[in-house]
This record gives sequence, C-alpha cells and structure tokens, in this order.
Amino acid sequence: MHGMRRRLLIGLFASLGLAGAAAAEANQIRFARQLGLGYLQFYVMQDRQLVEKRAREMGLGRIATEWAGLGTPTALTDALLTGSVDVVGLGLPGFLTMWDKTRGNLNVKSMAALNRQPAYLNTRNPNVKSVRDFTDGDRIALPAPKVSVQAIMLQMIAEKTFGPGRYDALDRLTVGMSHPDGTVALLSGKLEITAHFTSAPFQYQQLDHPGIRKLLSSYDATDGPNTFSVIAITSRWRDANPNGYKAVWSALNEANQFIKENPREAAQIFARIERTNLSIDFIEKLITDPEFSYAPAPENVMKIHGFMHRVGTLRTMPGAWQDLFFPDVHGLQGN
Repeated sequence: MHGMRRRLLIGLFASLGLAGAAAAEANQIRFARQLGLGYLQFYVMQDRQLVEKRAREMGLGRIATEWAGLGTPTALTDALLTGSVDVVGLGLPGFLTMWDKTRGNLNVKSMAALNRQPAYLNTRNPNVKSVRDFTDGDRIALPAPKVSVQAIMLQMIAEKTFGPGRYDALDRLTVGMSHPDGTVALLSGKLEITAHFTSAPFQYQQLDHPGIRKLLSSYDATDGPNTFSVIAITSRWRDANPNGYKAVWSALNEANQFIKENPREAAQIFARIERTNLSIDFIEKLITDPEFSYAPAPENVMKIHGFMHRVGTLRTMPGAWQDLFFPDVHGLQGN
C-alpha cells in the first residue's frame, strides 16, 4: 500500500510539474519576415534588441530572440502554422488568407500594420497608356500570379477598368518572377516582359532608365493608400505568452518611434542586415517618402478583403477591420 501511495504521489508531483511547465511562458521568441523595407521594424527590433530590452524592463528576465528572412508568403505561412516561428511579418493578402483559413482553430490575427508603400506598375511599351492597351504581345511580371499583393491590386484595377466581374481580364498576361529577375527582364528588352508590377526599391531603379515609365500605382486600386504588410500571430501563442506578446508590442512601438526620429540610422540598419548595395541616401529617401508610412493603423484593409471575398478567394467577410486585429490597435483610426 505504501509503495502504491508513493507511486501515486510521484505521479501527482510529476503531473503538477508538467502543468507548471506548460503554464510557463516561452523564454525565446522566434521571428520571421519577408524581405524589404515593408518589414523595417523587424530589422530595427533585431539590431537594437528591443524585445530583449522591453522584456527586462517588464521584469520578465532574459528572453532570447531568433530572426529569419524568408522570401515568400507561403514559406512564412507554413512556418507560423506549424509552430516553427511565433511572430511573422508578411504581405497583407497572405495574412488575410491565413485569418480566413484558421478561424476556429489557431485563429491567426494581426498585432498591427507594419507599413504602407505603393507598388508601381512600370512599362517599357510606348503604346501602353493604360491597362486597356495591353495586348497578347505583352507580358506583366509580378511576384506571384493571383496571390501576391501586386496580383490582387492588378485584379482590382482590372475590374475598375473593364467592369464588374472582369477582375481576371489581365491574368493571362501575368508571369511570376522575383523582383530582381523581373527588373532584369524589363530593362533588357530582350524578353517578352513589357511591364513589371513590383515594389521599392526596384520600381524606382527602373524609372532611372530611359524608356521606362510608371503606368499606375497600387494606391489606384483602393483610391488611396493601403496597408502593404502586417505582423501576424496565432491567438494560441498570444494566449500562452501574454507577457511575451506585450514585450513584442512595446518593442514594435519603440521601433516605429525610432524610424520616425532616426530615418538615416534605420536605413543603415536595413543596409547592414540585408547586405544591400543600395546607398544609404537612397534608402533614407524611401523611408521618408510621404507615400510610405510605418504607422500601426490599417489602411483600406476592408476594401481589399472585400474584393478577395467577393471573387471567392476568401470565404468569410469580417464585420469590421477590428475582427482581423488584436485589441491593441482597435482604438486607432483604421479602415
């Protein structure tokens, strides 16, 4: 009997120990982001160790961070949903798709908007004055047909141009290419690529070349600026790590303030981590461009979600933009 009681007590203590371990917050937070200035806060948070700093100030002890740059929304989605990473920065359409598909289980939501920045559709075809002028002889390079930010913006512009239901009128002309490869193809003039829907810095580098001109901006799709990238987190991770979440939120706000007050140093941080050949002057010019913003309030997110829902890409339409975001930003002037 005594032996049985002893085994039961040992089992009880072991169970309590496991429960305590499960309740404890993680002492490491793993971040992943897409590449580019749309994720500048992640670069600043990494370089200045802002999450670690905020965790210490909150009395959380030592929290370690890991940082990874991944090239595609698909890779980031897979990493977040499999639990390989905890916090991701990715383009808006990729986030909206995750929100839609994880409702009722992982419940992915956004902590805040990261960035707004325009994507330009540039062309070298002198006969193309609007998207109406594209013919079967033209090809439009963009990151990923039908799913990338640029692809969604092109569909929205096509429907505005050709009429209701004609959102896919230009899809047959699109070709999936990375930003660098698309730029080379457009500038060389040797391939069938006559237009490129890209982003900073590539769009501005292209416009420095004779014969390349801007046809339109992604802002034309939403009749004003729209959110380019967001932070996404599963509700499960947030619930299990409320203090870690607060440390990330606090670090994000400090990064936003740092970018606003120190754009040149932010440019230097970006260049150093990304190992880019772009000049610091050029990067700083983009960061301070009035068309760019690193404010956390979402812009025209519901308009983009509404379009993706209407054409069948997303199943569920939220009642308000706040449904997509955690409460921290609900009081901001978003839309």
